[in-house]
Amino acid sequence: MLEFYKTFDNVTKRIDQPEPGCWINAVSPDEEEVDYLVHTIGVLPEFVKSSLDEEESSHIDYDDDENQTLIIVDYPSAEDREDTYDENTLQYTTLPLGVVIMKGYIITICLHENLNIEDMANGVVRGVHTDMKTRFLLLLLLRISQRFLIYLRQIDRLSSRTEQKLHQSMKNEELIQMLGLEKSLVYFSTSLKTDEIVLNKIMRGKFIKLYEEDQDLLDDVLIEIHQAIEMCNIYSNILSGTMDAFASVISNNLNIVMKVLTVITIVMAIPNIIFGFYGMNVGGLPVAQSWIPPLIIAIIAMGIATWIFMKKDMFH
Repeated sequence: MLEFYKTFDNVTKRIDQPEPGCWINAVSPDEEEVDYLVHTIGVLPEFVKSSLDEEESSHIDYDDDENQTLIIVDYPSAEDREDTYDENTLQYTTLPLGVVIMKGYIITICLHENLNIEDMANGVVRGVHTDMKTRFLLLLLLRISQRFLIYLRQIDRLSSRTEQKLHQSMKNEELIQMLGLEKSLVYFSTSLKTDEIVLNKIMRGKFIKLYEEDQDLLDDVLIEIHQAIEMCNIYSNILSGTMDAFASVISNNLNIVMKVLTVITIVMAIPNIIFGFYGMNVGGLPVAQSWIPPLIIAIIAMGIATWIFMKKDMFH
């Protein structure tokens, strides 16, 4: 899908055909649209290929001959997925987004629709000017960093709710949700660090021309990224500690169950021992003429054993 946007009187509107100073948004483009970007617009084929690679990490590429710059950054994504227990759980991950800056156009290329691009297109982000490429890029990076913070707070709330459920009953569903959140934080931490490296390269002004009026915006982006990195590290440490604590609790609960079962087995074995003696073909056993005395002896012995185990708090 190809879309063309241009800012008129501080309002970004969709247009039918690309014009100088416009923004071209390519979301999961097919072969025909890729061919249009390469041969009509003039985007370098390797830039398009890199932007559509899900495994591509954040970096900056510059081509002197064509005077084109490619900035690839990771943005957060949240989606519902079905786990093995047929319940929907929220899975967070990161995906690459390519931004190509060239003469006359700024182009965004990604494999999936994402809220950051939609916010830029729908006017949610203020101050967007498609002809001001550096400002457009910084506003997009600011929106991505803010989205990281939003999802990190969601992860914190989800982990708190899941922890409360684990206090009540330790089911596999809650543990799998906690593991999923821990994996999401690993994705976020890795992507945020690579995004920070890209921002530091942008700040040097070597690959992208920086303007004095955009310095405050760049500082805001760096502050948001640093805050997201700190939050990610804090939540990751908390979640890791929580998982270790619950692993110990689960192991302790298993030991308690095994202890109670062992005590019950010992108590229930007493009648077998006593009746085993009376079942032997030997003489001289007391009151061996009837089955009632052995039963009374077994009951008394079981009562004494149960009392001893209860005094030692072996049933808890």
